[in-house]
Amino acid sequence: MGKLVVLTLLGAVLALIGERLVAFRQRTNASRAVEPVDLPNCHLIEGLENGSEDIDILPNGLAFISSGLKYPGMPNFAPDEPGQIFLMDLNEQNPRVQALNISDGFDKASFNPHGISTFIDKDHTVYLYVVNHPHMKSTVEKFKFEEQQRSLVHLKTIKHELLTSVNDIVVLGPEQFYATRDHYFTNFFLVLLEMIMDLRWTDVLFYSPREVKVVAKGFSSANGITVSLDKKYIYVADVLAQNVHVLNKHRNWDLTQVKVIQLGTLVDNLTVDPDTGDILAGCHPNAMKLLIYNSEDPPGSEVLRIQDVLSEKPKISTTYANNGSVLQGSSVASVYHGKLLIGTVFHKALYCLF
Repeated sequence: MGKLVVLTLLGAVLALIGERLVAFRQRTNASRAVEPVDLPNCHLIEGLENGSEDIDILPNGLAFISSGLKYPGMPNFAPDEPGQIFLMDLNEQNPRVQALNISDGFDKASFNPHGISTFIDKDHTVYLYVVNHPHMKSTVEKFKFEEQQRSLVHLKTIKHELLTSVNDIVVLGPEQFYATRDHYFTNFFLVLLEMIMDLRWTDVLFYSPREVKVVAKGFSSANGITVSLDKKYIYVADVLAQNVHVLNKHRNWDLTQVKVIQLGTLVDNLTVDPDTGDILAGCHPNAMKLLIYNSEDPPGSEVLRIQDVLSEKPKISTTYANNGSVLQGSSVASVYHGKLLIGTVFHKALYCLF
């Protein structure tokens, strides 16, 4: 009788996992084909060959680009090379990327940059915060940007027991930021199970030297995060749920949900157009191709623009889409006065004029 009960339970568990696998394939758009949307004035950026996962552009047109991310389950074309931060001056006629030198005393060999965010202090000093995964752990690195020397001075490494599986951050003060955690577990196989079962145990953290707390939870996989131009709202991408959460920011740094915008594609990083306030989303039209990489049938790229974010019916349009023949695995799109940068998890980057 005991064996029968065990077999019955095992059968029920396997049946549940089978159902969730089917649902997971649907959530990753496994059978979706990309409808190309081209921009007329685009070219691949020379020097960015191994990813450009996140991009943050200063008001003066200097763009920081994180490159070389090694992320479990994702392709990587240069597994033995450390990550880098690149700089691109979008004011130049033909802008080129330049790898920023990082000061001594920082472990460059294990540098594995993910999400990035800049903060400009009252004295106009620029600080760059970088989510780092040295040895597959999670830290946040704080750098000071030396513009004349085109270098980064490492100031501190931020660690905390809640800062695990960090994906992206948005910095809103000298030592205050929000961070997304894209997985509850850290073990790769448990992470896979977490995604397949759609546990929705990921969240958004607030960090300051005085307080670290969870301020929003219930995401399938909290990913990109940014802030509205007026600093009143926080936007969070839930990649596996294929949506963007609009959250109200309170004085005590708590967040409450205002609305959820469904997109029908897997949303990675978010940026805000400084001229319009629109959200730009780097997306994965078919994420299963990321998880099971095939160079003959690579993952595509997609950039969406969300206008009238707070209205009852935000307008969603496709700015760029490609089947992978030009750009694979788009993760971010950022604009500066008619210039568009599109970055990827592990592939190249695109520069467009529009």
